[in-house]
Amino acid sequence: MRKRNWLIALVVVIVVAVGGGWGYYHYQQTSTTKTTSNVRSDSAVKKDINTRLVQTEIKAQSSETSTLKKAVANKDYTVDKMYTKVNPYGTSPLSAKVIFHTSQAAKVSYTVVGKSSKTSISNTVKSYTTNHDLTVLGLYAGTNNQVKITVTYKSGKSVTKTIRLQTEKLPASLTSFKINVKKANKQKMVLGTGNAKLTFMVRTTISGSKQSKNLSFGLDADGNIRWYTTRPTSHIFKQLTNGHLLIWTKSNSKNSYFDELVKMDYTGKVYKTYKFNHTALGKAKGSKKQNHNQVHHDVTEMANGDLIATVSDGGRTYVEDTMIVISHKTGKITKVINMKNILPSKFYTEYNATKSNKYMGKKDWFHQNSVYYDSTDKSLIISSRNQNLVMKIDYKTEKIKWILSSKKVSAWPKAYRKYLLKSSGKISWPGGQHAAIVDPSTLGNKGSLNVLIFNNNVAVGTTKKSLQNSSGKYSEGVEYHINEKTKTISQVGSYGKSLGKSNFANIIGSNRYLSSSNRLIDFGWLNNGKSANIIEYDTKTKQEVYNVELSNLGSGGYVYRAERFSLYPTKHSYGIDE
Repeated sequence: MRKRNWLIALVVVIVVAVGGGWGYYHYQQTSTTKTTSNVRSDSAVKKDINTRLVQTEIKAQSSETSTLKKAVANKDYTVDKMYTKVNPYGTSPLSAKVIFHTSQAAKVSYTVVGKSSKTSISNTVKSYTTNHDLTVLGLYAGTNNQVKITVTYKSGKSVTKTIRLQTEKLPASLTSFKINVKKANKQKMVLGTGNAKLTFMVRTTISGSKQSKNLSFGLDADGNIRWYTTRPTSHIFKQLTNGHLLIWTKSNSKNSYFDELVKMDYTGKVYKTYKFNHTALGKAKGSKKQNHNQVHHDVTEMANGDLIATVSDGGRTYVEDTMIVISHKTGKITKVINMKNILPSKFYTEYNATKSNKYMGKKDWFHQNSVYYDSTDKSLIISSRNQNLVMKIDYKTEKIKWILSSKKVSAWPKAYRKYLLKSSGKISWPGGQHAAIVDPSTLGNKGSLNVLIFNNNVAVGTTKKSLQNSSGKYSEGVEYHINEKTKTISQVGSYGKSLGKSNFANIIGSNRYLSSSNRLIDFGWLNNGKSANIIEYDTKTKQEVYNVELSNLGSGGYVYRAERFSLYPTKHSYGIDE
């Protein structure tokens, strides 16, 4: 009996030892995707933010949509008598619908006549049809615009008609600041087919402001505003794969908070509205302030159409360190990614790196300002301002693939050091950087890609000596080459250092890919945010081809990012029934 009990005890010890060993091994393998007691549960985050699809705005536009449908069905509108409607949905004053019919199938091209070379904006509908529903974009404000419409029949015969479209003057909020085009080499600028690419100024509105005067708009090469929306926008202004826009806006413009992600086209027609619970972010202990804005910096469209947004976890301690994935079908949150589960706990529990390390009374230890989805390997590339790092994680497992960090190696626990990229040659280490994206021509290179950032060049916390020495002296757009297999990084190019302190942007900014040679760099926070400088730069000739300054932007009116979007992208949809 004693022998049997002894054997049983031995078996138990072995099982415990093996189990403990496996548990330790498993912990070591997953230690970078831990869960701690400081992290709110996914269910709590989902409940607080509570995203859902609503039909309010689509229903509000139903009357105008019905009017346009009737115009399409009305055969009385012909080449000699066209139906026209400027600003059809009431939020896009420099857009119009033009509708008519032809007795024979024809294709149509049309042009908004510009004031100088390379400013006439054209589009062509290549399919032959008898029903013609044209979306005319890029009108001038306060102008009786001249629009030339050419109808070409299959026989080769064509007829050109000129119509006039009168627009209203720009609102005071878009005339109160100065736009100064210092340089515009139109032959070298990336203006797209039909000169339809505008430089869009993505604006922000200060949280808590009851008025939304900082409107987003698009400039042509001359610096004229050729598109704007009267809908308030903050941070999020993206062009989706189907050509529609995604904006972060308000359900009521008088509200002090933003609470909707809206998919719309350039005419202002709404296709989907994702509503958020704006009161989810609880007050910090001892704070009287309530942060009403759920989405703070970025939203990215994934390959399946779902949206991934940067948010806060809704707790009372931390902000801007969480992401949610929103189903484009249901509007519900399907996944929560909390960076506190991925990075070392001391990074957030011991964070005290900046004087402004608290936001609404909470600890802003991570400050995620961008997320990019790499569909080639189903991963996310993330930028953290307050950790001076750009990192790549697997979307499904949340395991780290690599880390670009300006922190000293010793600041990282040993378990993380294998992910740190080592420099091959001299590079500009990221400091308070923004807007990490991938050069699309390098996607799918199997372990090799180029990453672009706007390097504000601000040393936050423990950083490498080279960054400490250059911090605050200049900002720049930087492009890196990353070998994901060898975990090495080299610098492909940069621009901004030669501009010196006058173009140092302490916060915000972007660096966008335009073509194999051209980049668009936004120095968005100059003169305490009252000025911005947007530069298109040719990486081959090392020359500026476009330089526009915006000044007297006023409080909170800064240019968060600058984008170059086409009003008529290759994949676009403007039909009434879309």
